[in-house]
Amino acid sequence: MKLQSIFAHAALLLGLALATTATAGNHADYVGNGPFKSGPEVTKKCMECHDAETKAFMKSVHWTWSREQVVNGKKVELGKKNALNNFCIGLPGNWARCTSCHAGYGWKDGKFDFSKAENVDCLVCHETTGTYKKFPAGAGHPAYPGEDKKFGGKPWPVVDLVKVAQSVGKPTRAACGSCHFYGGGGDHVKHGDLDSSMTSPTPEIDVHMGGKAQMSCQSCHKGGKDHAVKGEALSVSVGTGKRILGCTDCHKATVHKNAFLNKHAKKVACQTCHIPSFAKSLPTKTWWDWSTAGKDVKPEDVKKDQYGQKLYDKMKGDFKWEKDVVPAYYWFNGKVDRYIAGDKIDPKQVVKLTAAQGTRKDPNAKLMPFKVMRGKQPYDSVNNTIAYVNVFGPPTSETAYWVKYDWDKAIAAGMKAAGQPYSGKYGFVETSMVWSVNHMVVPKDQALKCNDCHGEKGRLDWKALGYAGDPMKKIKK
Repeated sequence: MKLQSIFAHAALLLGLALATTATAGNHADYVGNGPFKSGPEVTKKCMECHDAETKAFMKSVHWTWSREQVVNGKKVELGKKNALNNFCIGLPGNWARCTSCHAGYGWKDGKFDFSKAENVDCLVCHETTGTYKKFPAGAGHPAYPGEDKKFGGKPWPVVDLVKVAQSVGKPTRAACGSCHFYGGGGDHVKHGDLDSSMTSPTPEIDVHMGGKAQMSCQSCHKGGKDHAVKGEALSVSVGTGKRILGCTDCHKATVHKNAFLNKHAKKVACQTCHIPSFAKSLPTKTWWDWSTAGKDVKPEDVKKDQYGQKLYDKMKGDFKWEKDVVPAYYWFNGKVDRYIAGDKIDPKQVVKLTAAQGTRKDPNAKLMPFKVMRGKQPYDSVNNTIAYVNVFGPPTSETAYWVKYDWDKAIAAGMKAAGQPYSGKYGFVETSMVWSVNHMVVPKDQALKCNDCHGEKGRLDWKALGYAGDPMKKIKK
């Protein structure tokens, strides 16, 4: 072989090696120095090697925010896109604000194009610098170079797209938590078992993430190349059994040396004993009363609780916070009853937006811990339906509640955005939701003991669970 050919062959091999290295993980070399003007431009670059993964992601609920489910025998599209809750109420009419937690770019109204792959936001999950932060009212976009954005009167940091694109890797806890720790409008508001303390927890807060194993979110919530991450939130699902994530996905059902405990585990979920409480480091919101919003209260007159949390906000109403909360316990077969937009309600009763399905005699049900969120929110007092509300809006909005504090206009706009009728009359109704508790697992020596449930002051309401009394004691007839 001639010397010139040898050099050419060597150069070819070197080029192939570099290309392989780049696509296998050396993203800094592959991305180069950009430049990138926007997130979609970064996505197009990612797709040069990861087109199949991007298209697969577009079938996931992280992208669609809904999926076909069967409710009362009917197939409906249900998910975060149209579910009602008793935190910020609903997405319709509030897109630009709510979709700051969507793994995409540009969902600013009901006409968002879900078919455009370049709208996928790869960076929000895969960047590892910790500097990529979406603008809270930017419909999924961060602040780009040259943009002077402010939120809450403070400048919002501009993202270095080249730097974050070069850093991409496996999702970190902080990346997952950038949305999942801050649901409901802020840190430690919604879930109770997911907040910023889970970014780097002690073993006492969560033995999985803070213990020797130092597990990541995807250690349990596996996705694979199709990005169909296992696990689903009861707030946006009726449950199917297909996507439910359980402890026995990793642990044996008969993990205990004590046979009596293994017998318990047939009807008692692992979480019941191994998560004695939630909101262990930071308090979680347990009551939100929208009916009191809109009052002008001087900052110095706003009361705070023992945790330093405000108990009132003009924009949102009255709150209650709890810390180190003992869960509520219900039988749970993996499915929930839930309110669907347009369902008729009895305003004299607490409306259960979600409720755990299952009974003591249900062979598929286990005793499971839950956070119960309660509050008051608007409803159409003629049609007797829960109302969507245009809560957020730019300062120029004529309908956003946080701009004009006019419930009638805000409800009319929210219902129009959701495609629901509005009579022009409204009231406030008490609602509740259940959130299954799955995180903040304690070390095994801190798990519940027999007397915690079966003692004189046990935490279980036996009659509510379908028993005449504590089944471990003889019942006097």
